[in-house]
Amino acid sequence: MTSTDVKAQQKMPLMTLTAMVVGSMVGAGVFSLPRNFAQATGVLGAVIAWVIAGVGMLMLAFVFQTLAVRKPELDAGVYAYAKAGFGEFPGFFSAFGYWASACVGNVSYWVLIKSTLGVAVPGFGEGDTLIAVAVSAVGVWAFHFLILRGVKEAAAINRIVTIAKLVPILVFVVVLAVALRADVFAANFWGEDRSFGGLYEQVRATMLITVFVFLGVEGASVYSRYAQKRSDVGRATVLGFLSVLALFASVTLLSYGSLPRGDLAELRQPSMMGVLESVVGPWGAGFIGIGLIVSVLGAYLAWTLMAAEVLFVAAKDDDMPRFLRRENAHGVPVAALVMTSVLITAVLAITLFSDDAFTFTLKLCSSLSLIPYLLAAGYALQIGAAGGTRRKELAFAVIAVVYTTFLIFAAGLEFLLLSFIIYAPGTILFVMARREQHRRVFSPAELVLFIVAVVLAVLGIAGLATGLITI
Repeated sequence: MTSTDVKAQQKMPLMTLTAMVVGSMVGAGVFSLPRNFAQATGVLGAVIAWVIAGVGMLMLAFVFQTLAVRKPELDAGVYAYAKAGFGEFPGFFSAFGYWASACVGNVSYWVLIKSTLGVAVPGFGEGDTLIAVAVSAVGVWAFHFLILRGVKEAAAINRIVTIAKLVPILVFVVVLAVALRADVFAANFWGEDRSFGGLYEQVRATMLITVFVFLGVEGASVYSRYAQKRSDVGRATVLGFLSVLALFASVTLLSYGSLPRGDLAELRQPSMMGVLESVVGPWGAGFIGIGLIVSVLGAYLAWTLMAAEVLFVAAKDDDMPRFLRRENAHGVPVAALVMTSVLITAVLAITLFSDDAFTFTLKLCSSLSLIPYLLAAGYALQIGAAGGTRRKELAFAVIAVVYTTFLIFAAGLEFLLLSFIIYAPGTILFVMARREQHRRVFSPAELVLFIVAVVLAVLGIAGLATGLITI
C-alpha cells in the first residue's frame, strides 16, 4: 500500500474530529476541579472564573474556526498560524512550546492515575513515588507502540474511549444535582476575602486551572490535514468546546453543594472521588476512579498524537530537523513520536523531586501553552486588521488576544521563567534545521528574541538554585 493510499484512509468525519476535541479536553483536569477551585475561591469566584474562561476560550475557539476557514492551506493549527503571522523563529517557538506543553500535560495524567490507584496500592503514594514513576514509564512506551499501528486506529480507539469516559462524569453531575444541599452551597458562596481585591485574587488563582482543562480546544485544527471536509474543522472545535464548558462548570459548582469548602480543599486528588463518596458512599469513589483511568488514558492517547503531529509538520516545513519527518508504513510520524515519548519519560523522572507533582505539572503545562495560543490569536488579529475577516471575527480575535495576555500575567513570573528553561534549550532543534538548509541561523530580530529567551531561562535557573522558585 502506498503512502498516498494510507493517508487517504486516514480522513476523519465531523464526529470523529469532535471526539478528538472532547477527548483532548476531558482528561485529568475535570477530576481535580472540586479541590483546585475550593482551595482558591467560593461559588461566586468560581462563577466569575468560568465566565471569564468560557468567554476567553470560546473566542479562541472562534479564532481557530476562523483561521481554518480563511487559511485552509495551513495545517497543524497552532504552529502553522504562528509561523504565518510572525515568522519562522516565533513559529518554531509555538511548535516547540505546544509540543512541550502536551508532553508535560501527559505526565500529569500518569501522576493522577497512580494517585488514584494509590488508594488501593500505598506504594504509588500521590503518584510521584519511584514505583509509580516506573510503572508510568512502562505505560508511556506501551501507548507508544499502540500508536505506531496507525493514526486512524488510534483515533477510533479515542472515539470509543471518549464515549465511555463521559458516563461517570455525567452520573456525577446528575447525582450531585439531585443531592444538592442548599445550606452548604450558600455557606460556600464567598471565599475567604469578600473584598473586590480579594475576589480578584481568587479568580486569578483559578486561571491556570481553567487553561489546563481547556487545553485541546484546538485539537481539530491540529488534525486539519485529516479532515474529510475543511469546514468540519471549525464546527468540531466549537461543538466540542461548548459541550465541555457545560460539563466543567457543572462539576465545579455542584461540588460546592456537597461539602464545606474547607473539606473540599483538603480532599485527596482526584477530588471528584471524595465528593461523590460523600454523597453515595464508598462505591462512588471506585466508580469515579474507574472513569478517571479510562478518561485520562484516552486523553493521553489524543495528546500524544497531537504532540507528534506538530513536530512532524514543523519538520516538513523545514522548521525542525529532517529526522522528525520520518513516517512508518502506517503513516505515523515515528521519529516525532519517539521524541515525544522520551520527553514524557524524562519529565516523569523529574516528578520524583516535586513537592506536589500533579499541581506542578498542571501549571507548567498551562504556562507552556500560553505563547502558542497568544501567537495564534495575534495572527487572527493581523488578518482582521488587514481586512481579511468580517468585523465580528476581528472582535473575536481582539478578545482572544486580551484574554491570552491576561493569562500570561495571571500565571505569574515563576511559571513564565520555568517555561523558558524549556523553551531556550529547545532552540537547538531550530539551529539544526537552519544548518541543514545551509542558512544563516538567526536574523537580527530572531537573535534578539533568542537572547531574551536565554535571559529568562537563566533567571529561572537562578530562581531554582536560590529556592525562590520551587517545583
